[in-house]
Amino acid sequence: MLPYSPLHYILLRDVDIPLVMTSGNRSDEPIAFRDEDAVQRLAGIADLFLLHDRPIQIRTDDSVVRAVAVGGDRKPLMLRRSRGYVPGSLDLPVDAPPLLACGAELKNTFCVAKGRHAWMSHHIGDLKNYETLESFRQGIEHFERLFAVQVEMVVHDLHPDYLSTAYAEERPGVERVAVQHHHAHLAACLAEHGMRGPAVGAIYDGTGYGLDGGVWGGELLFGGLAGFERPGHLWPVRMPGGDQASREPWRMACAWLVEVTEDQQPPLPSQLVGKVEPRRWEAIARLARTGLAAPVTTSIGRLFDAVAVLSGLAVEASYEGQAAIELEAIAEPRETGSYHLPVISTGTGLVLDARDVVLAVTHEIAAGISSVVVAARFHNGLAAATAYACKHLAAEQGSETVVLSGGVFRNRRLLEGTAELLVGDGLRVLTPERLPPNDGGISYGQAAIAAALHRSRSGT
Repeated sequence: MLPYSPLHYILLRDVDIPLVMTSGNRSDEPIAFRDEDAVQRLAGIADLFLLHDRPIQIRTDDSVVRAVAVGGDRKPLMLRRSRGYVPGSLDLPVDAPPLLACGAELKNTFCVAKGRHAWMSHHIGDLKNYETLESFRQGIEHFERLFAVQVEMVVHDLHPDYLSTAYAEERPGVERVAVQHHHAHLAACLAEHGMRGPAVGAIYDGTGYGLDGGVWGGELLFGGLAGFERPGHLWPVRMPGGDQASREPWRMACAWLVEVTEDQQPPLPSQLVGKVEPRRWEAIARLARTGLAAPVTTSIGRLFDAVAVLSGLAVEASYEGQAAIELEAIAEPRETGSYHLPVISTGTGLVLDARDVVLAVTHEIAAGISSVVVAARFHNGLAAATAYACKHLAAEQGSETVVLSGGVFRNRRLLEGTAELLVGDGLRVLTPERLPPNDGGISYGQAAIAAALHRSRSGT
C-alpha cells in the first residue's frame, strides 16, 4: 500500500525498515483517537506512539474499495465506506422526514436524512461492547448537530436483540419503524441508483432476521422501497449453536452432511481428523439432527463455510468470513467446470437446492481432486444457479432489473460470474457502487424504505 501522507514518506525514509501501520484499536473496539486514550489502551500493543499538538476531532477508519467487472464495465465495489467519502451526502429517490436509521449490528453505520438528502456515517464497527456503542451514540449526536436533523422517525433492524434496535427503542418522542434486514439490502442498492423498484434481488449474506423469525441469508426477493416478497431462497439447514457456527465453520460442514446423507451420524471427514474432536463432531451432528440449539438458516455465507471446511480450509475463523475469503482466494481462475445446483419449484417458491453440491464437493475431495478446482467449480455452480433463478423470476414478474447485493457479493468471482450470465440474458444488473454491499450499507437502505413509507402514508 502506498503511503498516503507526507508524514508517512518521511518516516519510511528515515527508519528504512518496514513499518506496520493499522488502525489504532484493540480487536472489536473503536479507534483510539485521543492521545491519552491511545497511550492507555494500546500500551501493550504499540511499540511507539506518534503524537501531535493538533487534536483529532472525529475517529474515522480508512475506506476499502476493490474493482469488479459488471456487464463488461469496470466498477468500484465498496468494502468499507469511511475516510474520504464521509460525510458526503447521498441522494434519496423520495423525500424523507427528518430521520435516523440505526443500521445493523455488524459493520455498523448509521444514517441521518431529511428531504432528498441522506448522510451515512463513517464505519462504526461491530456493536458488541460498550466502547463501540458509545462511539455509535457520539457519532449520531455529531451528525444530528452537523446536518441540523431534528429526528422525528427512528428506523432499525427487525432483529429484537441488536444493540442498534435497543438504542432505537430508547429514543423518546419519535416514531419507530422496523425494517427487515434483506429488504434494506435490496432498497439500498435500488436507491443508490435512483430507483424505487420493483426489481428482482439476489441478496446473499451471513445472517439476517427473517419475517418468520428464522435466520435468512440466501434470499431471492422481488420488490422495491415500498415492500417486498420472498419468492425464493437457499435450501434450509440447521445452524448448530447459532452464531457459534460462524466462528467454528466446521459446524456448518457437519450440518450440511447431516442434511445430505441418509446416515444421520455422518463420519468425520478425513480432512478434519486431528482438527475436530470426534466427540464434538458427534455432538454437533446431534444438534443438527434434533434441532436443539440449532435454528434453521438459509444463509449462503454459512454454505460457503461448509464448502470451505470440506475443501480443507479454515476449521475455525479468527476473523469474520475467513472460510469464505479463503475459498474465493484459492479458486482456480481458469477452471470452467461447475457443480450443478438445482433450482426447484415448490409450493412456496423457488429453492436453490445445494445438497448435491455438498455431496459433489465431499466426493471430489475424497477422490483427490485439488481444492483449488473444487473451489472454482463451487463458485461457478452457484453463479449459474443464481442467474437461472433470477432470470426465471424476472420473466415471471415482468422485470428487467436484477439487484445483486449482501455481504457474500463482496466475493468478486461470484459477483462477476453471476452478472456476466445475467447480462448475457439481456437483464440489467445493479450492484452497490457507492455503498458497501454488506451491512455497512444497511442504514441507507433503512432510510430509503422509511422515506417511501412516509410518502405512501402522506399521499405525496
